[in-house]
Amino acid sequence: MAALSSPSPPSPPSGSSAPPDNDVLWARSLSYAHDGSPALAGVSLGVREGEVLAVTGLRGSGKTTLLRLLSGQVLPEQGGEVWFNSTPVHTMSALARERLRRDRFGWIDPRPGLVPELNAWENTALPLLLAKVPRRAAKAAALEWLARLDIADLARKRPHALHRAQRQRVAFARALIGEPSVVFADEPTAPLHRADRAHVLRTLTAAARSHGITVVLATHDPDTAALADRSVLLVDGRLSRSARTAPDSTEGRAACSLSV
Repeated sequence: MAALSSPSPPSPPSGSSAPPDNDVLWARSLSYAHDGSPALAGVSLGVREGEVLAVTGLRGSGKTTLLRLLSGQVLPEQGGEVWFNSTPVHTMSALARERLRRDRFGWIDPRPGLVPELNAWENTALPLLLAKVPRRAAKAAALEWLARLDIADLARKRPHALHRAQRQRVAFARALIGEPSVVFADEPTAPLHRADRAHVLRTLTAAARSHGITVVLATHDPDTAALADRSVLLVDGRLSRSARTAPDSTEGRAACSLSV
């Protein structure tokens, strides 16, 4: 699917700093609370284009909250900024953020959320069909992504005929089919057996890297985090200063901005 054009971004508000040119996502001093209980406290983070970043930490450390803020699902009401390229997500209207998530972002979580009445290729093609892409073109794109995720032979099967790992791959294909700029994956392999997790995640990260798609992956599983280019650690809503960079990552990726 061709990349959708974006309107010219507004000027940064007074007191804000534009993000570094090489960061596709950038957050500064993010704070957020759930029912008065702090979930994030002053998190600053940069993510480079095409990077696979793992956000690690124990359950309840703030990983999902961080992804929801970075993707514009919620606003940093307790303070902070979120930028996508040169667009300040934290100042966008609810409608503009909804369009951003539809056109430029993908989302994956432990629940595949497949439509039971649709087969695998139809579930994969759903974002294109809803965007009025002709059915033949949408089907061709869906079959291509299912092939990349090694499940082309399951294209005509409905969700009830697929096992967990296969359903999750269909969800991956659906998130990737529009070739978004960023895919947010919140514990995407949590329901899977350990033997399936690494294989499924390798397929996802390889497909994303081949198309220059940035992946922000929340996980508490160290084996899953090891597949990323870099990992950061959340502890009680704060980023640890320790970070891991994979041996085959480029020096530029290793230098991606991180502060607390």
